[in-house]
Amino acid sequence: QVTLVESGGGLVQAGGSLRLSCAASGRTFSRYAMGWFRQAPGKEREFVAGISWSGGSTDYADSVKGRFTISRDNAKNTVWLQMNSLKPEDTAVYYCAADLTTTTPSTGRYEYDYWGQGTQVTVSS
Repeated sequence: QVTLVESGGGLVQAGGSLRLSCAASGRTFSRYAMGWFRQAPGKEREFVAGISWSGGSTDYADSVKGRFTISRDNAKNTVWLQMNSLKPEDTAVYYCAADLTTTTPSTGRYEYDYWGQGTQVTVSS
C-alpha cells in the first residue's frame, strides 16, 4: 500500500512558476518509478512527467519540455514538479502516481498503481 499526498497548487499568472510536491508513505519509495499527470475539465488524464527510482532517468510530455522539471529525494520520500513559464493551457488538476512494477517511468496512466488526490493549478492569462 502506498499513500500519496500532493501539495503546492494554486493560482498563478501566465509566465509564473509553481512547485508541486508529492509526499509518499508506505512501500519503500526508492524502489519504484513516479509520475505526474494532469486532467483538465472535459479532457482525459494525460502524462506530464515521469522519473525513475534513482532519479537518473526522466521523461516529459512534449507540451512541457523545457518548462517543467521533475525531481525526487528518496531520503525524504518526496517527488517534485517544478513548473516554469506557465501557460493558461497548463490549468488542470495535477496528480502524482506511483508505478510499483517498474523502476523506470512510464507514460501510460494505466501502468500506475497508486494515485494522490490531486492539486488544482490555475493559470490566468
